[in-house]
Amino acid sequence: MNTVTPQELESKIENNDNFQLIDLREDYEFEDFNIGGINIPLDNVLNSLDQINKDKDVVFICNSGKRSAAIIHALKRKENMDNLFSLKGGVTAYLEGI
Repeated sequence: MNTVTPQELESKIENNDNFQLIDLREDYEFEDFNIGGINIPLDNVLNSLDQINKDKDVVFICNSGKRSAAIIHALKRKENMDNLFSLKGGVTAYLEGI
């Protein structure tokens, strides 16, 4: 599975790289703190495929990286998408590493 480190993600944000950021956490988690991007809770992703960009890299984030790893596995299998990345260690690691 493709991953990005917190430092790599921060660099992408600072450099205004052309990628999509999708936060898989629940609405209340996203409202408490977010890095940006759009919020699509994990349970809604498969019903929101039209919101996932197929033409650029997509970085999924969650608290620990488990939800993002799970949805990437599902999307690769069901939709044959290979432009998907998981934030290694999730928001927790991002906050500790930045």
